[in-house]
Parts: sequence; C-alpha cells; structure tokens
Amino acid sequence: MLSDELKNQIQLAYRASLDAKSHKPRSGQRQMIGAIARTLGNIKQGSEGERLDEKHVAVIEAGTGTGKTLSYCLAAIPIAKARGLKLIISTATVALQEQILHKELPNLLEHTELSFKYTLAKGRGRYLCLNNLEGFLSAEEQAMDDMFAGLFEQHLHSDDVNTVLYQEMDAALQKGDWDGDKDNWTGIVRDQDWRRLTTDHQQCTNRNCANYSACPFFKARAEIEVADVIVANHDLVLADLSLGGGAILTPPKETIYVFDEGHHLPDKAIGHFRHEVRLQQSVTWLRQLEKNLVNLKQELTDDVSLTGQLLLKIPQQIQSIVNFIQYAQQGLAPYIQGLGLDQENNQHRFEFGQIPDELRQLAYSLQTSYQKLFNNIESIQDECKKTKQNEGMGVTPETAETWQPILGVVLGRLEQCVGLWRLYSTVDDENFPPNARWLVLSGQGMEQDVELGASPILAANTLRQQLWDKCFGAVVTSATLTALNQFHRFNMRSGVPRESEYLRVLSPFDFKENGVLVVPNMEHEPNRVEQHTAEIVAYLNTHVDVDKASLVLFSSRRQMEDVAQSVSPSLQEILLMQGEQSKRVILDSHKSRIDDGKGSLLLGLASFAEGVDLPGDYLTCVYIAKIPFAVPDDPVEATLAEWIEKRGGNPFMEITIPDASLRLVQATGRLLRSESDKGEIHILDKRLRTKRYGSQLINSLPPYRYQ
Repeated sequence: MLSDELKNQIQLAYRASLDAKSHKPRSGQRQMIGAIARTLGNIKQGSEGERLDEKHVAVIEAGTGTGKTLSYCLAAIPIAKARGLKLIISTATVALQEQILHKELPNLLEHTELSFKYTLAKGRGRYLCLNNLEGFLSAEEQAMDDMFAGLFEQHLHSDDVNTVLYQEMDAALQKGDWDGDKDNWTGIVRDQDWRRLTTDHQQCTNRNCANYSACPFFKARAEIEVADVIVANHDLVLADLSLGGGAILTPPKETIYVFDEGHHLPDKAIGHFRHEVRLQQSVTWLRQLEKNLVNLKQELTDDVSLTGQLLLKIPQQIQSIVNFIQYAQQGLAPYIQGLGLDQENNQHRFEFGQIPDELRQLAYSLQTSYQKLFNNIESIQDECKKTKQNEGMGVTPETAETWQPILGVVLGRLEQCVGLWRLYSTVDDENFPPNARWLVLSGQGMEQDVELGASPILAANTLRQQLWDKCFGAVVTSATLTALNQFHRFNMRSGVPRESEYLRVLSPFDFKENGVLVVPNMEHEPNRVEQHTAEIVAYLNTHVDVDKASLVLFSSRRQMEDVAQSVSPSLQEILLMQGEQSKRVILDSHKSRIDDGKGSLLLGLASFAEGVDLPGDYLTCVYIAKIPFAVPDDPVEATLAEWIEKRGGNPFMEITIPDASLRLVQATGRLLRSESDKGEIHILDKRLRTKRYGSQLINSLPPYRYQ
C-alpha cells in the first residue's frame, strides 16, 4: 500500500510546485497524480525487491494543458526512490526531452523538498568514439580503412575524410572545451562525417579499449549508475530491451518506466524488429568478407590457435551461404517475372505473410548457416578481446585492436541477416498475428537486385515479453492514446496487461468557447485530386488572413506543392513550405514574421501535425486538406488488415478509421496550446459530412464549436 508518508510527500511537493508558479490545482492533474501513485505505490515487493503484483501499469490519456510531465514526476520520483528503484522517463522527441531536463526537473528540485539526481541517457551513436577519431587522424589507419571498404555500408575514401573537422574536434577534446557529445558540438556536423566517428555495441571493445577511461559514452554511462531519474528516448529503451535489458540502461526488474508520447511506442518497437536484406548485395559483401579474413589469417602468430581453426572453417561457410542465396535468386527469378514487377510497380507482398515452401526451406538453411558464421566471427572477436589480458591465442595486441571493431561491423550485419532469415523460416502460429513478408525489385540491368523484407505486424507480444512482464512498474501517457474515444487501438498494438489501470483526463481548455471547427461544403472528394486541389486553392485564397498566422496540413507532398504554386500572389508572399529549409528554420522564420507584426502561412505534412507548438498569435487558424487516412502501401499495415479480415473483422473500421481519428486529433491539437489561445480549424473534406464514419471522427475530436 502507498504509505501515508509517501502520500504526504507527494501532496506537499504538489502544493509547493503550484505556489512557485502561482498556479491553482487542476482537477485532471490531481486525477493523474492519484492514478500513478495508486498503481506504483500498491505494487507488492518480495524479499529480494521483486514485483509480486500484476497490476503494475497505468495507461493515461491526458489532454493538452493537463500538466502531464509534472504529474508523473511528482508521483513517480518519490515512489521510485522509496523502493530503491530507478525511474526512466522516455520520450519520442528531443523537444520534450529538453523540456524535462532543462525545465521540469530543475524546477522540482528548486521549489519542492524532493531530492534526487538526474541525467540524460543517449545511445552510443550520439557519442564520439575516440578510437575512430584517432584512426581518421592517422594516415596509416585511413589506408587500413580503405582496405576494409567493402565491409562498411557508408565508406569514405581518403579524399572524402573531413580531416579539418576531426582535428578541430580533437583540439576541443584536449582543451576540455567539448565532451564528445554530438549535441554539444557548437558547429555543424554532416551525418556522413559523424557516422564515421561513432560505434555500436558490436564494435565497441568496452573495458578492453585503450581509451576506455576517457570514453565519452562510458563517462556518460557512469552518471546513469548514480542517477535516480534517467531521461531517455523510446529507441534507446527498446535497444536496451532487445539486448536483454540492463546493457545500456538499468535492468527492467529494477526500473519504473514512464513513457511520455507513449502512442509512438508500438510503432517504434516494430521498427526494431523489421529486417530487410538484398540478395546480390549480400553475395558481394560476403565475398569481400572472405577476402578480408584472409588478411587476418596472414597476421596470425599461430595457425593452429582457436582463431586459426575458426578462420579455416569460414570460407566454406561463406560459400555455403552464397550457394543458398544463389538458389534463392534462381528460384525467385521466374516467380518475380510472373508477378510482372517493374520500376514503377516494384513491390510484392506475400498474402498473409505466406511464402513458397521452397523459399522457407532455403530460409531455414540460410538462417542456420548465417548463425554458424555469426558464432565463429563472435568467437574470433572474443579471442581479440582476450588478448588484452594476454589470454588470446594466435593474435597480437596490435592485430586485435585493429580487427575487433571491424569484426563488430561484420557481426552487426550478420545479425540483421539472421533476423531476416529467421522470420522467413518461421511457420507462423495461427493463434497469433502472422509476420509480414515482402520483396522489392531494386535497380535495373546489371545493377538489379531483390530485397526481401519481413516484420511482425504487431509489437504486442514482443513488448509484453520484453517490457511489461519484466519491468517493476510503468506509466504510459500521451494526449492521444485513445482512438474514437477508446483504448482498443493502443491495447492491440502495445500488448499492455489487461489488468492495467486506465484513465482519461480531459484537457482544462474551453474548446467550445475558444475553438471553432468548420467543415465547408466542398464539391469534390479528395480522390478527385485535381478538382479537390483547385478547391483548396480557391478556399485558401478566400479565407486566409494575410495578417495572421495560419497552418495548412497535407497528407500528400504533391498536393502541397501544387497548392503552393497555385495560391494567389498575396499568399505566396507570406508562404513557408516544409522541405524548403529545415523544420526549425521554417518555424523560427514563421515566429519572426508574427513578432514583426506580419502574417505567415505555413504549409506542412505529417511531421507538422504533431509536436509543433505555436501558442498565442503564432497560430490562429489551421486548415486540414483532408482526413489523414494512411497510404495503404506499407506491407506491415496491409498484412495486419488482411489478418483482421480473416478473423471476421472489418479492417477499415478497426484500423483505418481509428488511425485517422488519432491523426486528426493530433492535427487539430496544433491550434489551442494554452488556455487563452483562440482560433479556427477548417477541415476541407466533405466526407466528414457525407460518410457514416464522418460523425464518428468529429465526435472523437475535442468539443469545438462546430459549424
């Protein structure tokens, strides 16, 4: 049970936080704090600190303006500390991370009696690898890297290496002016320049690295050990869970998680288990690997060592894999020809994820062969690691230091291949959702290749096994967790326990008074693209106030560009379109215009429909070109629809409409960002008036004044 002491601590902190900001208590905020405190506070612990209860997850939809961040921090931090657990706050966007780190948590420490340490956790990819930096500042190492060019996805030839930038970084590190964190580098870094300086869990040699004590990543990791609250992102949490948990962050059983922007979690999880492999590219890469491993064999000091024996086996294993891939290519060639695929129509999805038996049998052989090769390469890498302790046989310390990160790149690539062929060789259990499987024809002529892809269609089972079943407790929150006013969509995709605590907290905003929803009588439906686009142009020319701030949201880039070219000259003068500059630059330009007393018209796609915060005069009117139905070309979503239909369901009503409902709520949510904001929303899609589902979609929106 939640102790009286903890209740009192939370209540006092809440009052102090409100007093510091001169705010009054909000009903929704109190509800949210109470639900989280009950869920986390009532979990029973065993003698070893383990969780004994099953009702350990709270799923809370909290409308804009509720004060979600303060609510979960106030409730979860004292409980986590009292139970000797870590609190991981995970977000989907950098903007929210920065708000939590630089505003919410410092304010709590300053204005309340709560005492805690906090830090930001990032993946290795955000930190400089000192070994890689040293390598690019050494001509000898650059020549060595050229020798391994074929093993790297993104290879830079010596004349492409940004030596000047790397020298600046090295100097900044030596002076103590930089900590090796990409986000703290003051200059501009191109992705290709940074990518060469980072490492991953396969390439990193950890304590065996000569630069371990100075490593930016492990310095940051040390802060995690002493922190009570760790701010992370969904990708990092999922990456840690996929490694078994506790590899980067704290073990799940010792952790309470808060997933803010939690509606992103299921899709992020699917992305972690989606695999795509090109066949001919794999053959070329394997041949290059074989060639490079010959170089390693020549550097051995003892051919009969374990490393030497493993290297003897590898050419035969590679040849076996190549043979199986070539069998697959030969078998797929007439199959693909029969499908009539070409440059325009280049993708084929296997219905219900069911592939030909011959391909499945080959996939099993490939999975097994790739796994054997992975195991052998991993054993060679282990021998390289042991050399640091003078235990590795047949490899000198210099050779080990050169080869260990290279073998890490190889293992990462092999891991992807094993994952793909495992999904292709698996016979799906009819009691569970199938895996989606597809192929894509890429390139043409001599460059033509076949890419095979596979993915789970739902992340529910994986999240259940790796997260919900293992964690001590969790809170999932967002302004958009329900679709059509129900949690069904999120439950199906996330696999949260049925026993979870559910709560919907309404926004404190006065939507009826401050927001007007307009659905005009358009003549054409959006499927008549040219006519609908012309109507949008005419509508914007008539209704947009050139002295105010407006946002137009599109589902199609083509339509957005056509509208931008066709609106009146007066609108083109104030127009800013997504894609012309970075998102940040466009939004800053928009705000500057409003600050200068001018008007601004923003045109954007899906990424402008979520996470864009333009309060007050920065946005007074939102135009939505059409209902944001998903484009039905993703093989994962198409297989999910197929599976639902097979079970007697209606994919349109169970997937398409709920998904559109959620996106529409997010899009309309750009308008009112504070209690004093006012404005209008215009949805230029007649189907909201003429189709049966139109009223469902409107009823799922906040209660704007409808016209």
